[in-house]
Amino acid sequence: MIETLCGQILEVNAAASALVIECAGVGFRVTVTARTLASLPAPAFAPDGTRLETPPIRIWTHLALREDAADLYGFADREELTMYRLLLSVSGVGPKAGLSILSLLPPKKLAFAVANGDTKAIAKAPGVGEKTAAMVVLKLKDKIPKQFPQFFTPGASDEELIRPAPDKKAAAGSSAMADAREALATLGYSRSEIAAALKHADEGAEADEIIRTALSYLVKN
Repeated sequence: MIETLCGQILEVNAAASALVIECAGVGFRVTVTARTLASLPAPAFAPDGTRLETPPIRIWTHLALREDAADLYGFADREELTMYRLLLSVSGVGPKAGLSILSLLPPKKLAFAVANGDTKAIAKAPGVGEKTAAMVVLKLKDKIPKQFPQFFTPGASDEELIRPAPDKKAAAGSSAMADAREALATLGYSRSEIAAALKHADEGAEADEIIRTALSYLVKN
C-alpha cells in the first residue's frame, strides 16, 4: 500500500483534478480532491522552459486496485484520507464518487451533513444521487463521531461544534424498525413493499440488519 508520496510536482491537470509527482525518479499520476489541488503549489519553470527545483510536497494516498488498472487518489492530509476511506466503506460509493463528495464537502462539512441527515447537500456531488447520499448518512452517522471526535467536542466554539440531528427514535418513540422503514422509503420503495419486506425482519435486530433482510426479500420479489 502506498500511504504517502513526497516529491516534486511535474505536471498539474486542473481539468482532471490530477497531477504527476516525481519521487526518486519515478512519476506517479494522482487524482486529487479539489481541496488538495488548491493547496498545492504550481510547478515552476525558468524562461527557457527548464523546470525549477521547488520544495517537495507530501500528499496522503489511497491505491485503488482493479483488474485492469491501479489508480492513486491523493489527499492534503490524513484527516481527508480517513474520511475518504470511510466513504468507500459505504455500498455504492466507489473511488470516483468518494472523491467527488470530498471535493464538494471537506471532512468537517461532510461530518456536519451526515450528522444532520442532509442528503441533499451530499447528493449535489457530481455522480452521486439521492439514494447513495441516503446510504452515506445511514452508514456513517455512527462511524464519523468515533473517527473524528474533534468535530463534536463540547470544547469547540458554537461555530465549530457539529451538533448531530435530534435523535428521531427518542423524539418519536420509534425503534430500529422505524429507522429501517425510513431508509427503505428513501431508497424509493413503496409503503406496501416496505410493509411486506419488514414482516420478514427481526424486530429486535439493529437497523442495518433489518435493512439487509428487507432488501434481500425485495430483490427476490
